[in-house]
Amino acid sequence: MAGLNKVFILGNLGRDPEVRSLPNGTTVCTFSIATSETWKDKTGEKHEKTEWHRIVTFNKLADLCGEYLAKGRQVFVEGKLQTREWERDGVKQYTTEIVASEVRFIGGKSERPVSNKDGIPF
Repeated sequence: MAGLNKVFILGNLGRDPEVRSLPNGTTVCTFSIATSETWKDKTGEKHEKTEWHRIVTFNKLADLCGEYLAKGRQVFVEGKLQTREWERDGVKQYTTEIVASEVRFIGGKSERPVSNKDGIPF
């Protein structure tokens, strides 16, 4: 039976996106999104927990994210989880990130969704 790797995140950017080009010409954009939840404990005291999510986009979607996103902007991301590993100074390093297939810019100038499907916004 096949598995399902699908993630939906709605949160705010913690910093401006970083756009770079790989040696093969592929454009990559990375940014972090914060999601928060609040709750009250048994005594009625309010608590808040924030999770940070690393997002990566490629090609035309990366270009659009670099152009339209900025720190503090709310964004909806759909994608899949991916864990990468590499070695630094003989020590294995790991990171888990969301590879976005669609990004919806919430609020601001453009509320249009953009998709990695053919890199064409719709």
